[in-house]
Amino acid sequence: MKTLHRVLIVDMSAQSFIVEERPDLFSDFIGGSGVSSALLREYRGRSPEGPIVFAVGPFTALYPMASKTVASFLSPLTGNYGESHAGGRSAVSLRMAGYGALVVLGQAPFPQYLVVDEEGARFKDARSLWGMKNCSTPARIMREQEGGAGLRSILRIGPAGEKKVSYASVTTETYRHFGRMGLGAVFGMKKLKGIVLKGNRGIRVSDPARYKTLYQELYKEMTESDIMKKYHDLGTPANILPLHEMGALPVCNLTRKSLTGPEADSLSGEKMAARFLSRRLACAHCPVACIHLAALRLEAPSEPYFYQTSYVSYDYELLYALGSMIGVTEARDVLRLIDRVEQYGMDAMSTGVILAWITEAGAKGLLPPGAFVKNPPSWGQTEAYLDLIDKICFAPSPFFETARKGCAALAEVYGGKDFALVFGKNEMPGYHTGIGAHLGFLLGIRHSHLDNAGYALDQKMDKEVFSSPDHLALTLIKEESFRHILSSLVVCFFARNIYSPSLISELSRAAGFSLPESLLEKGLELYRAKLSLKEELGFRWEDLSLPRRVCETQTPGPQPDQAFARETLRAARRLLQDTPATLFEE
Repeated sequence: MKTLHRVLIVDMSAQSFIVEERPDLFSDFIGGSGVSSALLREYRGRSPEGPIVFAVGPFTALYPMASKTVASFLSPLTGNYGESHAGGRSAVSLRMAGYGALVVLGQAPFPQYLVVDEEGARFKDARSLWGMKNCSTPARIMREQEGGAGLRSILRIGPAGEKKVSYASVTTETYRHFGRMGLGAVFGMKKLKGIVLKGNRGIRVSDPARYKTLYQELYKEMTESDIMKKYHDLGTPANILPLHEMGALPVCNLTRKSLTGPEADSLSGEKMAARFLSRRLACAHCPVACIHLAALRLEAPSEPYFYQTSYVSYDYELLYALGSMIGVTEARDVLRLIDRVEQYGMDAMSTGVILAWITEAGAKGLLPPGAFVKNPPSWGQTEAYLDLIDKICFAPSPFFETARKGCAALAEVYGGKDFALVFGKNEMPGYHTGIGAHLGFLLGIRHSHLDNAGYALDQKMDKEVFSSPDHLALTLIKEESFRHILSSLVVCFFARNIYSPSLISELSRAAGFSLPESLLEKGLELYRAKLSLKEELGFRWEDLSLPRRVCETQTPGPQPDQAFARETLRAARRLLQDTPATLFEE
């Protein structure tokens, strides 16, 4: 585990790097999200725009589906703590280079990309890559210039990151992203076009025989059981029809209760696979292959029968945000919108919610005269939305400069807060299942549906959970605490039902490191540490509230209610002050 303890600290301003041995850090915070947030707190005074921290965990490159990298940064979207997770090959590449974490400080004197390998960091001129309109092109050039094929990972930003769009993403391996909360904009502030990670180090385990047995058991369960079947067959788009049928799929900024049957069917995972699926891909050390690529013909043929084809990764969140949320229901049109967002390097969920707000604000007459060459878009107008995405990324007008700051900023300047679907200034995920989901977004460190799975509580309809604010708050806190363990190891949340606490302890022993006896209590400690950091950065519980629109639109689960929400937030704040033994006693 010694390579995990090494932290590479890169200073873009000084064009220098150092390597520190930090076994204490990984002992106290495990790895992944625990370590990345701790390093952010430690180094946040060293850069005006804040450091970027990437971290992996003790399961990285050892066990299947432990394949994500965690990034921590100061979010330009929320003005507070930002955290984003990405799959692909970056986690394995960083660890094979010999590091458990990478800290990027300062600002480059001109656009550069970093090469991180076993020797440290090298600074490469990226001025010729800056300003390219498709973020895939710089990646291809970096790939041609740097060796390490098969062991290498390439992270990069597009024009949205360069222009500091507050919800710009960082793309890795073409089809995976650090999507939420604006990491791409922080890259842009640092004049950091990308990072190439490569290495070829090995990892020793303390009990090879037991490790091999456990690995094979994990692999078999992931490939032969029904737990992962939906992720492999259809991916997360399998959620479209079930959520639509229960009335939980957000449509047209929650101005409509649902799509029609044919509209929902067009966006379904089943129909997407039948019409467009061309390949399935997997992250490194993952046997599931949940990444689904659609083959999309983009242009009229340049010669008879010769079409330009783009391969577009589609997930549930993208189909929601750039489909049902803005009333676009023809699958090919949704793929065109996804492809445009991918080219520029923008978070799809934030972009979709912003397009939806602009559509409704335009219909209500809230937008400034001259904001558009033509009229504001109406629901479902694909061409108008493509034009809007272009303008958000490139147009210099005050309106689009505000749009680059996010939906909360638009509503603050132009009105329309009642229908701005934001949680802690982060745009809404695609689960309108009930108060469990929406309170989960507020309570979560990242305001994400992945933080504590509140949407799952709504679907279970457990009356005891919703019987009081204290019960709901405690249930959300427990789940968030366990997920802090998974994201510190770092394990994909799709595997959360496989990686039980008892199995995690056994896997740890076979690999050669120890974890606390009570994982839930350790997860709570990590959760509290992040909340403390958020408070240092200006987070206030009093600022949290549900968007008015989610309380006005019917949900299939317990209906969102402002008064109950306020009491649950108070209960959560009070419960988080208890000792773990008191909090988690049966």
